[in-house]
Amino acid sequence: MHFFLVIPLSLFFLSQACTGIDNIAEAITLLELNNWDLVAAINGVIPQENGILQSMYGPPSQSEAADAAAGGAVPPTSSSSSSSSPPSSSTSAFCPSNSSSRHIVERQPRMLNFRVEYRQRTVELVLEEGSTVGEIKQILETELAVPVSKMQLKGWKIITLPLLHVPCLHQFQFFFISFTAFIPISNFLNLLFPSSFSALQESLNQNFLLVISHREAQRDYSLNFPGSRTIQEVKRNISDLTNIPVRHQQWEGWPASASDDSMTLAVSGISYPCHHLSVCRRSSPANSQEPTEECADVHMVSDSEGDDFEDASEFGVDDSEMFGMGSSTCRKAPMMPENSENEADALLHFTAEFSSRYGETHPMFYIGSLEAASQEAFYGKARDRKLLAIYLHNDDSVLSNVFCSQMMCADSIVSYLSQNFITWAWDVTKEANKARLLTMCTRHFGSVVTQTIRTYKTDQFPLLLIVMGKRTSNEVLNVIQGNTTVDELMMRLMGAMEIFTAQQQEDIKDEDEREARETVKREQDEAYRLSLEADRKKREAQEREEAEQVRLEQMRKEQEEEKEAIRLSLEQALPPEPEEDSAEPISKLRIRTPSGEFLERRFLGSCKLQVLFDFVASKGYPFEEFKLLTTFPRRNITQLDPGSTLLEAKLFPQETLFLEAKE
Repeated sequence: MHFFLVIPLSLFFLSQACTGIDNIAEAITLLELNNWDLVAAINGVIPQENGILQSMYGPPSQSEAADAAAGGAVPPTSSSSSSSSPPSSSTSAFCPSNSSSRHIVERQPRMLNFRVEYRQRTVELVLEEGSTVGEIKQILETELAVPVSKMQLKGWKIITLPLLHVPCLHQFQFFFISFTAFIPISNFLNLLFPSSFSALQESLNQNFLLVISHREAQRDYSLNFPGSRTIQEVKRNISDLTNIPVRHQQWEGWPASASDDSMTLAVSGISYPCHHLSVCRRSSPANSQEPTEECADVHMVSDSEGDDFEDASEFGVDDSEMFGMGSSTCRKAPMMPENSENEADALLHFTAEFSSRYGETHPMFYIGSLEAASQEAFYGKARDRKLLAIYLHNDDSVLSNVFCSQMMCADSIVSYLSQNFITWAWDVTKEANKARLLTMCTRHFGSVVTQTIRTYKTDQFPLLLIVMGKRTSNEVLNVIQGNTTVDELMMRLMGAMEIFTAQQQEDIKDEDEREARETVKREQDEAYRLSLEADRKKREAQEREEAEQVRLEQMRKEQEEEKEAIRLSLEQALPPEPEEDSAEPISKLRIRTPSGEFLERRFLGSCKLQVLFDFVASKGYPFEEFKLLTTFPRRNITQLDPGSTLLEAKLFPQETLFLEAKE
């Protein structure tokens, strides 16, 4: 939603600023043509996005009167006092007749756009400007299934322009224009009231020190607030510190000009730079009972970013409906369940509750046991090590909310912790959780750290322990208490980082030297291993070669033995050599061996060629390896039929043959 405020301090200047007409005479002429009705003049020049704007001087229509009678919230047009009393002479020129105004413009209903965020859901609503907050809540009850009694709307915009202390400002009428192309409100106000607006901007940037005395607890709080903080926000912070709901607070010390809680500190009239106040609980039997149910927060998100001016009355929202169900009156869920068996589950619950209370901008809490967080921070490579920040929360301490919202959620602190620390958190509100923490600290950091935590009282919490890992043991460098400021917290974190950085550089140097030595040793070991491997391979190759030679020799011997056996068997199977004077035909054969020797033998002419082949084989020339050839004509005897006789082979009465190896 885009809201811009127009103040008719001088109508022709307003017309000039809104329409961009530089010629003053032309702007005045435009106003005269529209009977000095500023809205009608603007409608005549600039096309409006949501219909024609309503005249600021015309009377309400019948529908408006009906809405007003029904209690609907209608944006103000003209006050009742201005309608009942005649205008003064100084303003008569700016008050046209109602009849002419009605003929020039016609009221069109203005639609308001709302974007409502609840947990992970977003609901878009479009309602007329006369709708009430109750109607919004009824629609949200249907969409989100959240009862109206448990619903709290946040994000209403509150306008503090009446607090500019411009003389006679209360005499002017205010109206809203839903037109997004208007000039920015800060430039517009600076144009109308240059000196007042500059002074306001300067006061909004100042810091006010409020010394607030809690009379019942007899305790003083010194709190710094920027000038842009409203009185309502201050009361809410005090509600967190004192557990006194805003509606039950009774104050003393506010100046008479601070009549509205929506006023900022800069314009409330308090003393600068320090102002003293006191607060106590107001005795109110009718309102003494506080709600015990947890509230469901429904966030109203506006489309306009950076608007410093907010308004709740424009939508018919009274203060009790807006602020009566603040977070201080709702029972807070515990940050961590008691006696949780799994530390990771407990820390997940802690992170979710922390985000619910203080927003999503917070340090990234390590999800795991304290031992795992220590391993992550201390026992990696020297270059990757970090400091360990242990955040100890206690809901019973009045400093917890301020420390979490202003210190732990500050952008600078969140960024610094994320870059340089492993942040681990624990809730010590419950005694069982505190005892469990002390046991873990004794195991990991020793009894000295445990005793140190025991010595801190509840009001000194929350604590932020900065732990650094060393070679032999872990050391707690710093214990930061809750009563600190953002600057002091940052300085102490940076101081711990300086100590850690110096130690880390030494560790990196030692680690590099150790890695260099280990690298040389690894290279030597690798060279020795390669040498042994080469020797082993050489030895294995030699052994394989020797084994192959032995195998071949064995095969050769076996083959020779086999051949010898065959030769002997053939020799024994040969028929006896016939006598020369035998009566049967005898063939005398002379065989020349490849070595040049001659084999001579007599065979019966009726002997088969196989007998001749066996004889040659018995002399060491097997039939498979050698062939018998005749001299002339050259014939291969081994190709003849072994069953034929010598006579048939024409090897009779004598023949000279020679042996030749087969190819």
